[in-house]
Amino acid sequence: MKQVMLFVVACLAAWLPGVACTGITLESGDSCTIVARTIEWGGSDLNSVYVVVPRGYEQQSYVPSGKTDGMKFVAQYGYVGLSVEQKEFVAEGLNEAGLSAGLFYFPGYGKYEEYNEQEKAVSIADLQLVSWILGQCATVDEVKSAVAGAHVIAIDPRASTVHWRFTDVSGRQVVFEIIEGEARFYENPLGVLTNSPGLEWHLTNLNNYVNLYAGSATARQWGAARLSQFGAGSGALGIPGDVTPPSRFIRAAFFQTTAPVQPTALKTVLEAFQILNNFDIPVGVEFADGKVPADIPSATQWTSATDVKNRMIYYRTMWNSRIRCIDLRNIDFSKVKYRAVPLDEVKQQPVEPIIIK
Repeated sequence: MKQVMLFVVACLAAWLPGVACTGITLESGDSCTIVARTIEWGGSDLNSVYVVVPRGYEQQSYVPSGKTDGMKFVAQYGYVGLSVEQKEFVAEGLNEAGLSAGLFYFPGYGKYEEYNEQEKAVSIADLQLVSWILGQCATVDEVKSAVAGAHVIAIDPRASTVHWRFTDVSGRQVVFEIIEGEARFYENPLGVLTNSPGLEWHLTNLNNYVNLYAGSATARQWGAARLSQFGAGSGALGIPGDVTPPSRFIRAAFFQTTAPVQPTALKTVLEAFQILNNFDIPVGVEFADGKVPADIPSATQWTSATDVKNRMIYYRTMWNSRIRCIDLRNIDFSKVKYRAVPLDEVKQQPVEPIIIK
């Protein structure tokens, strides 16, 4: 297991330029909070699985040696998570109490404290923090208390740091970042998150786009010339279209805040997927001279949407754009067995033929 785990983390470190995640938050007319996100990786197939974790399931954190010798943690709440590369590395998930948790890569800005073997019993690997929190906490306040008593560590110093998003059934959302070894929580009333820099920087950068608005610009005269729009949506002229984290944050904030409020949770989930269509990244965009390192159809490997009130998590993948749903209310977490199941049993986009007679 040691060699496998270190190989995985080294691969994630090597393909750092292919990292990109975009998160949004929508509220439905029937007072449901929907948190949605993409996860990108252009360097390889992440071989993602969904895990079903029962109450009472025990896990243990990895430490930098590659051994599972860190914090032991037992799930007080059952949860469902979407993992990357290894079933232990849950990147997005929801527990039976309605707490949503997810990690987003945070290269170049975060910095964890140094690992101290004497504190291994209270040390949790960054890629396992979501699993730990989902099994322990029901609210944002409980998350903050839990993290205060733990040491978040890197498994491999070559890999990127991450930051995290937590949302509870009240709709409250916080972002957790570790800067120079110091744990910091930020309230996130906007509900948008991407990657580096930190959340505060992104919120300040929004002021550079105060000119954006929904709809179309009115015609005007410039001397003898009359200027008018070429088509709909000219109020968004100047919105950045590249795939860098700052630009994706601006687009996500604009699309989210201009989206109409849908009457039900399900319609809001579908709207979230429609919005996140704008953040699908073609695999060739991130690599120069067409040197794409992996035979995958997209850098956006999967997209999820979570209804925290109704305890439902939805996903679609680069292999199959059909939306699938796991309803936690139908799972008896006191009896269900732990399982890890590939997001796609068949890695091929289904195409339905239309027969005309």
